[in-house]
Amino acid sequence: MAAVQRIGSRNARFQVWHALLSNRNKRLRAGEFLVQGVRPISLAVEHGWTLRALIHDSDRPLSRWAQDLLQTQRETERVSMAPELLAELGEKDEPEVVAVVEMPADDLDRIEVGPDFLGVVFDRPTGPGNIGSIIRSADAFGAHGLIVTGHAADVYDPKSVRASTGSLFALPAVRVPSQREVMTWVETQRALGTPIVIVGTDEHGEADIFDFDLTGPTLLLIGNETSGLSTAWKELADHLVRIPMTGSASSLNAANAATAVLYEVSRQRAGSARRSG
Repeated sequence: MAAVQRIGSRNARFQVWHALLSNRNKRLRAGEFLVQGVRPISLAVEHGWTLRALIHDSDRPLSRWAQDLLQTQRETERVSMAPELLAELGEKDEPEVVAVVEMPADDLDRIEVGPDFLGVVFDRPTGPGNIGSIIRSADAFGAHGLIVTGHAADVYDPKSVRASTGSLFALPAVRVPSQREVMTWVETQRALGTPIVIVGTDEHGEADIFDFDLTGPTLLLIGNETSGLSTAWKELADHLVRIPMTGSASSLNAANAATAVLYEVSRQRAGSARRSG
């Protein structure tokens, strides 16, 4: 097992980790981010993410979960930290363990594509919490990956990581500069035999989502929280569909809209599977 380092002051190492909470550029340069909580850390381990360090409370006896974690991650750097400092890394919570996790490459090939493919594009999101919420819903309803396009909030922002409740580690989430990279990838998948249909959500869509067949390989487009889908994405979409609403609200929060559409995809596919079975 790696030797235990002890940190009891706001030294340079602590400051580097603390900066990961608020500084996107430093997260990007370091290629790492902070994770807390039993479920998220356990899922990171289960899905093979690289843990660069495990930081635990120097004064608190370790729970059985934490003991097992440290035992199984024998080659991971282990740090014993003063509780008041660990609480700063945990922000609002008082974590038993904080993990420093390595970011994977932003490679679209991380997303598995097959006959039942379901992917989600989130176009220029401004709220990291919405990214995490959509990752959670996408994971819950059987999607294979999330793609974040354009100038956007960060997938690895602490608000996104927390909102995903660990689903970030189960579902590939890839950041790309624009729609061009996505379209190149989609055309490659089509050439390989998967006829992906690009379906955008828009209040002026051509059909209600309940009347549109979503049982084939589908890439869903979710627009920016304020302005919706960009003109470029609307033009690239094969179809635009709308979520019918009967109340006084004219639109849904982006994460809520994504969840509604993902549920409908899951419902249609489950019904199709029952009929074919």
